[in-house]
Amino acid sequence: MKVTAFVGSARKKHTYHATEQFLKKLQSLGDVDYEIVMLSDYDVRVCKGCLSCLNRGEELCPLKDDRDLLIKKISDSDGVVFASPNYSFQVSAIMKIFLDRLGFMFHRPRYFGKAFTGIVAQGIYGGGEIVKYLDFAGTGMGFNTVKGCCIVSREPVPEKTGMANDRKLDRLARKFHSRLVRNACPAPSLLWLMIFRMSRTSIGRLLDENWRDFSYFREKGWFESDYYYPVVLNPLKKLAGMLFDMLAARMSRGENKSAPRAARLDTTP
Repeated sequence: MKVTAFVGSARKKHTYHATEQFLKKLQSLGDVDYEIVMLSDYDVRVCKGCLSCLNRGEELCPLKDDRDLLIKKISDSDGVVFASPNYSFQVSAIMKIFLDRLGFMFHRPRYFGKAFTGIVAQGIYGGGEIVKYLDFAGTGMGFNTVKGCCIVSREPVPEKTGMANDRKLDRLARKFHSRLVRNACPAPSLLWLMIFRMSRTSIGRLLDENWRDFSYFREKGWFESDYYYPVVLNPLKKLAGMLFDMLAARMSRGENKSAPRAARLDTTP
C-alpha cells in the first residue's frame, strides 16, 4: 500500500518530523510504502477565482503549475495525509493555496475508499480547530477520513509533552492502518447525506450539460443513486434522503436555468 503525506511547511522541522514519525509507525504495522511531499518544493500558484475549474472543468484552469502532478500523487495513493503547522490559527499559506487549487473536488468528490487523516503541529492554541478543518476537507473530497491529531511543538519540547505527542501519533497510525487495510466506504452521516442529496437535486434542476458538475454527476450515475457510492441506508436515512431531495427541489423551484448560466459561464480571469 502507498501512503503520501503532503506537508505544508517550508522547513523540515516539527511538522515534517511528526509526519515522518507517523509514517514510520504506520510502516511498522504492515506492508506500507510512503512518500513525503513538501509542498514548498512545488510550484503551486494562487487561485485566481475565475471559476473555470468549477463551471467548465479543472482541465481548463488557466494556471500552469504543478497542481496536476500533485493530484496524480493523490490518485496513485491508497492513503493520504495533509500535515500543517498552525500559522495564525489556520493551516499554513502553502497548504491553503493547495486546498484552494483542489476546490473543484468539493463539487465533484472522487477519492472514495482512500484513507485520509490530518496532522497539525502547534505551539499553544487553536490546532484542534485546524484538525477539524482538514478532516472536513478530506471527507469533502471523498476520502474515508480518520480523525486527525494535533501535537505540541513549543520549543523546547518538554519530555512529558514529547511522550504525549508520541502516544497521539501511535494511536493515529493504528487507526489509519486499520482504515487503510479495510479500504471500505462507510455509510454517510446525516450531514454528508444532506450535502449529497441537496447538491445533486439542485444540480439536476438548475444546470445542464454546459456545466461540468451536471455532466460529472450524470456520468457517475448520481442523479439516480442514494449516495456517491453504493451503500445501504437505514430507514431513517432513507426517509431523510427523500426529505433532503424535497427541500432542494422546493428551494430550486421556479429558478430560471438560463439566468445562472448566463451569469456564471463568463469565467474570464
